[in-house]
Amino acid sequence: MVKAAGTGEENDEVFDIDDLSDGDDNMFAQPAAQQEEAKGGNDVQIIKARKYDLSITYDLYTQTPRLWLTGFSETGTPLSQDEIFEDIDADYAKKTVTMENHPHSALKQASIHPCNHAKVMKTIIDTIVANGGEP
Repeated sequence: MVKAAGTGEENDEVFDIDDLSDGDDNMFAQPAAQQEEAKGGNDVQIIKARKYDLSITYDLYTQTPRLWLTGFSETGTPLSQDEIFEDIDADYAKKTVTMENHPHSALKQASIHPCNHAKVMKTIIDTIVANGGEP
């Protein structure tokens, strides 16, 4: 047990890493799929996918939120502009979604034009719900 700092009282929610044994079920345990993969199980399907970080800024000119996307490959390396546009429907690429300098970093990022913000947010939310998630 670890004492909470400055209180002199023991805190049940805080544990010492040395108190864990190898057989304990704990937050450091591998998920079952990873354990099965490590054992060489044939029924585990691994799907590699690109991932995107989303940041939202407030556009003072249009006085609306503005969405910014930074893409990463399956291995975690940043995506090039062309690779990002591969993931965007051709109707929107380089029209609604453009590459611009992020206002708080010097990096070029994909930006969704503020005039289309509401339509894009609705599409993102509908996709999340359709895949069983909660926005």
